Amino acid sequence: MTVELATLSNGLRVVTEHMPGLESASVGLWVAAGGRHERPEQNGIAHFLEHMAFKGTSSRSALQIAEAIEDVGGYINAYTSREVTAYYARVLKADVALAVDVLADILINPVFEPREIEVERGVILQEIGQALDTPDDVIFDWLQEVAYPDQPLGRTILGPEERVRAFSRDDLATFVQEHYGPDQLILSAAGAVDHDALVAQAEALFGHLAPRASAAHETARFGGGDVRRVKGLEQAHVALAFESPGYRDEDMYVSQIYSVALGGGMSSRLFQEVREKRGLCYTIFAQAGAYADTGMITVYAGTSGNQVGDLLGLTLSEMARAADDMTDAEVERARVQMKAGLLMGLESPSSRAERMARMVQIWGRVPDLSETIQRIDAVDLVRVKAFGAHMCSAAPAALALYGPIDGAPDLASLGLRSAA
Repeated sequence: MTVELATLSNGLRVVTEHMPGLESASVGLWVAAGGRHERPEQNGIAHFLEHMAFKGTSSRSALQIAEAIEDVGGYINAYTSREVTAYYARVLKADVALAVDVLADILINPVFEPREIEVERGVILQEIGQALDTPDDVIFDWLQEVAYPDQPLGRTILGPEERVRAFSRDDLATFVQEHYGPDQLILSAAGAVDHDALVAQAEALFGHLAPRASAAHETARFGGGDVRRVKGLEQAHVALAFESPGYRDEDMYVSQIYSVALGGGMSSRLFQEVREKRGLCYTIFAQAGAYADTGMITVYAGTSGNQVGDLLGLTLSEMARAADDMTDAEVERARVQMKAGLLMGLESPSSRAERMARMVQIWGRVPDLSETIQRIDAVDLVRVKAFGAHMCSAAPAALALYGPIDGAPDLASLGLRSAA
């Protein structure tokens, strides 16, 4: 399997990986435009635009878009994150050109028909309502907001209801004009694909697009603090975050290994101490997330309202203990889990296409898997313990609580601080 990368004269990049033995392929367009690229008055429009992409073009209706892919047994979908919007399809190898044509059509030729805008506005408002009714979803939006206050990275991807109700056709067209230039697009495909054929098709479909300057996004500033919402739920939902490295930082892999050892599985410290030995929760985990210029170590758990203080106290105690007595065996287990997760995931062409797009966006190239594994293996116990000590003593923190949380501790009472 060989990764090939080409750049058109207008800046659009095409990256492919042929996977022998497969009869299908995953192909998609990744756009460097997500929630953090929105101005305050645009909050939620990247996600709105993602929905509208499937609602009709100058040559296909919404139904014809769906039928074009499903008539050949394929699958088409999209998602919006804080740094990227992706439109992708999975088809048999004979239909790769068709999938690329449909994806190009929905990005280049959307009509934004007023009736369809109103229909999709209703759908998104329902999606916002569903998120607000899902405590273990909405608490992460609140945590993000308090971690990155008054800046694009802290705003919800779905946007507030009042913004979604107000977006117009012109607002959608403006966001496309600002952020959907060819140098912000990556066409990525893995599986039964022909690189040269895909490059030629990309040139035919996108080559006429004029390059445009990419709009700079606001540099992230981790703030931190508390957000708490009292509600009569059965469980109190607890999300605690610490500032950690971005994905271009040398310590990114250290933060990931630390989070896996701390709360990445049933053998992790938090699962064993908080759930198995103390019975304070059903679910608890830690994870490391990274953006271009910042990141977060996040711990989440659900517990009864009168045990929030005990759970947070034990969590911080375990973090402090890990900085002192974490073992080589724990670090090795975390390394193996990371490598296994990476390699198992890449047995899927969809995962490979997504990884390649993200690597090209971040690094301008696709590092060989051996390079990534080497970086993981280079993380040793000394670095992990030093990172853990920093988390406990110096990293600013954010805390979000939701549910029956009267009397729950705040950052100061826990011995934590915000960045201010």
